[in-house]
Amino acid sequence: MKQSFRAYHLLQLLSAYDEQNLPLDAFINSYFRSHKALGSKDRAFIAENAYFLIRWIRLIDYLIQESPDWNKRVALLPYFDWQSHQNNPSIPAAIRVSFPDSLYNILVESYGALRASELCLISNTPAPTTIRANTLKATRDKLLELLQDKYEVSSCLASSHAINFLQRINFLAIPEFQAGLFEVQDEGSQLLANLVQCQPGQLVMDFCAGSGGKTLALAPSMQNKGQIFLHDIRSYALQQAKKRLKRAGIHNGQIMQANDPKLKKLKKKMDWVLVDAPCSGTGTLRRNPDMKWRFEIEGLKMLIGQQRTIFEKALSFMKPDGRIIYGTCSLLSQENEYQLKHFIKSYHLKVENQIFQSFPSLGGMDGFFGVVLKF
Repeated sequence: MKQSFRAYHLLQLLSAYDEQNLPLDAFINSYFRSHKALGSKDRAFIAENAYFLIRWIRLIDYLIQESPDWNKRVALLPYFDWQSHQNNPSIPAAIRVSFPDSLYNILVESYGALRASELCLISNTPAPTTIRANTLKATRDKLLELLQDKYEVSSCLASSHAINFLQRINFLAIPEFQAGLFEVQDEGSQLLANLVQCQPGQLVMDFCAGSGGKTLALAPSMQNKGQIFLHDIRSYALQQAKKRLKRAGIHNGQIMQANDPKLKKLKKKMDWVLVDAPCSGTGTLRRNPDMKWRFEIEGLKMLIGQQRTIFEKALSFMKPDGRIIYGTCSLLSQENEYQLKHFIKSYHLKVENQIFQSFPSLGGMDGFFGVVLKF
């Protein structure tokens, strides 16, 4: 009886999802808010299976063959084993890994067929939940000590501030989160933010700040001395950033709307400029599997143009001996290496240190690209 109740809501959720344009995570949260009768275990079952079906929908539809719909997909769920089809040469490779042809082919161009398929399969797995200790308030060791008594947690290897949760958690209800002791942030995202080696007293611009995730990661090293300017065209995201900075105890952040007249006075003044560019998000498909079904070549071309425009604007804020960081959460060479070549050639820039690149890995971080550039 309980199982059919959950299956019913899974079917209702997915059927309603097809009729709107919200991202999957936002839609699931909206559905749960409007269905209060669902308990925590019900919500976990529904969310887990909704993500699974969205990840594997192309292969599932291939197996169903005739007029696939959500009733048939949900009915197939208990019997579906994606692994049993991976060595079947009669199924086209992109269908085996449940990716659109356009995105799969671009990955093959960049990485070859074997590695492309590996990346697709890893992107079809759940991502870990990772947090970053806010060292303005607690060391990672102290935070681990506080959390270990109540939750399954482990320290990450690559980022010295990262901790993995080994269970699903409502972070909003955790006292340590409410007190600003940590933020939810992928380990790869933390490492990208670490490219900004800012010091107390310096001037930093987070040019595509969004809700402030990267600023929250780099700010502790400044010890609330100097200034971080958070710039974005999305005012609602900046309002979220303002709340997050307050909770984290960061007092040297200034919110800058895109039309702020004070921006002109900041030209050529920044020691560090971070461009966390809008991108295809192909490095984070474990968290956002619906994004792969929205991928279009024309959309990628538009993003490449936007990235170049944004970088040029951001570069105008870097002082002559400053540094600018270009970063994405993309796996695509078109948004990473090709853009880097364009920036070097167009603005006579040089790469400082090694290029940072991470790839989605089982139980590990998401895919990111980052590079530090200077004149």
